[in-house]
Amino acid sequence: MGNCLKSSQTANTGPISNLSTTTSTRPSTTTTGTFHSNGGGFSVTSSSAGGHSQNQFSAAATGGTESSLNGELLPPPGLKVYSFSDMKTATKSFKSDSVLGEGGFGTVYKGWVDEKTLAPSKAGTGMMVAIKKLNHESVQGFQEWQSEVNFLGTLSHPNLVKLLGYCWEDQDLLLVYEFMQKGSLENHLFRRSSAVEPLSWDKRLKIAIGAARGLSFLHNSEKKIIYRDFKASNILLDGDYNPKISDFGLAKLGPAGGESHVTTRVMGTYGYAAPEYVATGHLYVKSDVYGFGVVLLEMLTGLRALDTKRPGRQQNLINWGKPFLSQKRKLKTIMDARIEGQYSTKAALKAAELTLKCLETDMKRRPSMKEVVEVLEQIDSMTEKRKEPRSRSAHSTMDRYRFQHQPKSF
Repeated sequence: MGNCLKSSQTANTGPISNLSTTTSTRPSTTTTGTFHSNGGGFSVTSSSAGGHSQNQFSAAATGGTESSLNGELLPPPGLKVYSFSDMKTATKSFKSDSVLGEGGFGTVYKGWVDEKTLAPSKAGTGMMVAIKKLNHESVQGFQEWQSEVNFLGTLSHPNLVKLLGYCWEDQDLLLVYEFMQKGSLENHLFRRSSAVEPLSWDKRLKIAIGAARGLSFLHNSEKKIIYRDFKASNILLDGDYNPKISDFGLAKLGPAGGESHVTTRVMGTYGYAAPEYVATGHLYVKSDVYGFGVVLLEMLTGLRALDTKRPGRQQNLINWGKPFLSQKRKLKTIMDARIEGQYSTKAALKAAELTLKCLETDMKRRPSMKEVVEVLEQIDSMTEKRKEPRSRSAHSTMDRYRFQHQPKSF
C-alpha cells in the first residue's frame, strides 16, 4: 500500500507521500463489472470475535475527512467478517513459513479457507488465500485498510483482485484476498531468476489489455474512481497470466459536481505519479493514464521506472526513454531483448506511440483508458494476423516438400 510520496531506489519502487524522500483466453472487449452500494456511501461495520464489540468506520473514499468516524452501515455485500482467531487458524498462527511477502501496509501470509463457506481451515485443506496483516506501526494503515474494504468490497470486475473478507479486532486489521498464483508483474519483468519465467510479447500484451480494462472500469463507474498508485507491483497475475489490479489503499472517488479534479495530499510512487499531481496535488482521472504509460514503457523495455544502478541519464526511464519511442531505429535499441523476434515492427511502434500519448505532460492530451483499451486491442489483432500468415506459409512449404519428395509412380 502507498504511503507518502517516496522515491524508489533501484530494485524497490517504494510508495510516496508529501514528497518526502523517505484460462489464458483474453476476456471480452467490454469493461463490464458491478458496483454495489448500500445507499449510504462506502462505510462498513465490523464486529469483533463473538460480536462483543462493534467498530464503526466511514469511508475515506467518500472524499470527506480521512480520519472521520461517522455513522454505522452494514458490511459490503459478499464480504466475510473474520475474527482474529479465524486468521490464526488460516495462517498457522502467522508462522514465518506462511509469509508470502511484505509491503508498506504490513505482511502478507498464505492462508487456507473452505472453498464454499470461506470459513478458516487448516493448512493444505480447502482454498489458498492471501491474508494481509497490518503492521501496527503503520501511520496510514487504518485509512488504507478502510479504503481497501470500501472499494474492493463494493466493486467486481475480472481485472480487479477479489477481496473475500476482513478482520478488525482491537488493533488487528487484516484483509483476505483471492490467491494469485503467478505473483506480481514486477517480479516477472525485473527479477532475473531461473524460478521466474520471462514474459513473452503475447503475455505482456494480454496483461496490458487486462489491466487497462480494469482501470477503464474504475474510471467509467458511477463514482469515477481514481486508482492513484498504478505500478507493476500492484498488478497481480493468476495461473493463466490474467492480470488483476490490487491494493486500493490510495484510491479516491473522482471529481463530482462539474469539477475537473479532486485536491488531495500527494501520495503514490515516484516515477509513476503524474507530473500535474506531484506539482499541485490536483488529482485527475487521467492522472492514472500517466501511471499506465509508465508501466507500458517498463513492459516494452524490461527496465524499472527508476533505477539508481543505471548510468546517470538512464536512471529515470521516462526522461531517458521517451525520445526513443517515436523512431523505429531508436525504438529497437531500447526494446527488451528477451522478446526480440516476437512482435512486428508495426505493433511495437503502435505500442510506443500509445505509451508516448499516455505520458503527455499536458493531462488533456492523454487518451482515456477506454481509448487505451481500443488501441491495445488493435495491436493484439496485428499480432494475431502476423501469426496466421506465418502458419499458412509453413504449411505451404511443408506441402511443397512433401510433393517434391514423394515417390514417383511409373
